[in-house]
Amino acid sequence: MGNKGVNPAQALALALIVAPTLAGLGVTLAAAFGYLPALGSAAFSLDPWRRLLAEPGLWASVRLTLGVGLASTAISLALALALLARRAPGGWALAALLASPHSAIAVGLAFLLAPSGWLARLASPWATGWNAPPDLALVGDANGLALTLGLIVKETPFLLAVGAAARAQFPAQAELRAARALGHGPGRAFAFIVAPQLYRRIRLPVFAVLAYGLGNVDMALPLAPSHPAPLAVLALHWLLSPDLDDLFVGEAAAALQLGLTLAAAVAWFGAEHGVGALGRALARRGARGFWLDAALAAGAWAGVATLALGFASLAGMIVWAFAWRWPFPLALPQSWTLALAIRESGRLAGPLATTAALGAATSLASLSLAVAWLESEQRGGQRARVGAVCLPLLAPQIAFLFGMQTVLAWTRLDGTLAAVAWAHLLFVFPYVLLALADPYRALDSRYARAAAALGVGPNAALWRVKLPLLRAPLTLAFAIGFAVSAAQYLATLFAGGGRVATLTTEALALAGGGDRRMSALVGLSQTAAPLAVWLAALAAARR
Repeated sequence: MGNKGVNPAQALALALIVAPTLAGLGVTLAAAFGYLPALGSAAFSLDPWRRLLAEPGLWASVRLTLGVGLASTAISLALALALLARRAPGGWALAALLASPHSAIAVGLAFLLAPSGWLARLASPWATGWNAPPDLALVGDANGLALTLGLIVKETPFLLAVGAAARAQFPAQAELRAARALGHGPGRAFAFIVAPQLYRRIRLPVFAVLAYGLGNVDMALPLAPSHPAPLAVLALHWLLSPDLDDLFVGEAAAALQLGLTLAAAVAWFGAEHGVGALGRALARRGARGFWLDAALAAGAWAGVATLALGFASLAGMIVWAFAWRWPFPLALPQSWTLALAIRESGRLAGPLATTAALGAATSLASLSLAVAWLESEQRGGQRARVGAVCLPLLAPQIAFLFGMQTVLAWTRLDGTLAAVAWAHLLFVFPYVLLALADPYRALDSRYARAAAALGVGPNAALWRVKLPLLRAPLTLAFAIGFAVSAAQYLATLFAGGGRVATLTTEALALAGGGDRRMSALVGLSQTAAPLAVWLAALAAARR
């Protein structure tokens, strides 16, 4: 069925999600050329671009941004596909990694990779000979390897989860068995038959991962180098500067970030066609491709190691949060304490309550709007495209959130909890809609027809028949939305004007400090809140 029009629910979603994103992009592009009447600059100018292009190390920052974004996305996708070829587990096994915010994974990984981190302690002195922390730049290295690894650790479980959901939408196992019966090896059967169908179904999440990898700030602050810093971090520093001239340079950097994201998307699109042409050429040759079996097996083992590194990052935060005396190179602390957690519980109560309130409010609002969107589809007999509402996921956050803050300031809404909730909604709603769309559309329509035959109206059928049957996907969509809200950093920073504190803003404020125990405690709290909601949703879904 085609897209014949926009119903009221879809119009409301577009107004709440797409309109502020476009407005933010428009303000950013105008300010990049010196036009921002709200700050007294009512004439276009190239001065911001002259200052930006004269910045030392700019092109090194651009190369770092492109290299990290493209490499992390390609490797994450390859590992996720290799794991899917081996029927990798999901659900409970991935819950902790999926629920953990990006910044929490970054902080935990920094604890592992630091010269005095857990990995160095586990290998010392028996394997390394180190009795003191080595002078190695394992975190913040100039090539961005730590940031690339952090993105891979976080995005591989996400692509694995969406890939597992996509695999359930077509008879993958039956097609594999048919290919095996024709003499093809399992690797060739998966690579040429199943993988293309999987990729078509997860293409939008892949582009969202690419956009995030190019423009992330919350993982870059703990893991990326500072000279040169990734472009999004440079833009953030300028945008937060008290010097108004720096603000215009920051907007130019944000516009350049948008251009890099578009260029990377075009390059990725070209790579898709190149890989497709190569696959068709190999398929026409008729080779059995048994080498693919070894490649997928190696990829699956690398994927398992990646997931293990993610769990180790979370475990490392737990250890550091309760460690008291822990001299190098001991693998575990000599003594433990709850004193820090008890002492700081009062200070963290406020950010925790704000995180929970924002997560619950935005997830419920997104769930209600998604149900209205999908129900109106069925009643109208037409399926709407969801690509438009995914615009906030595909555009770099730094390119439109400051512009959105300018609009909020003009309406005198900035710095309020409502403004932060709206900013979170930009990212929560697309994920909730994508998570709920397929189960809602797959619900057998005979249930609604049977209810109508018994005299039940459409609204009553929705509440008494459809929603109870969709309890599992509804609870999981809510958990996904809560986790997305809990992870928001730039949205909270800009819309809140620095006056709304959440666990994520607290965690990143502490990430560069020297108190590892405090950073670990906040990161652990930051993970525990969405994880509790995620586990509760899984338990409710399996009842």
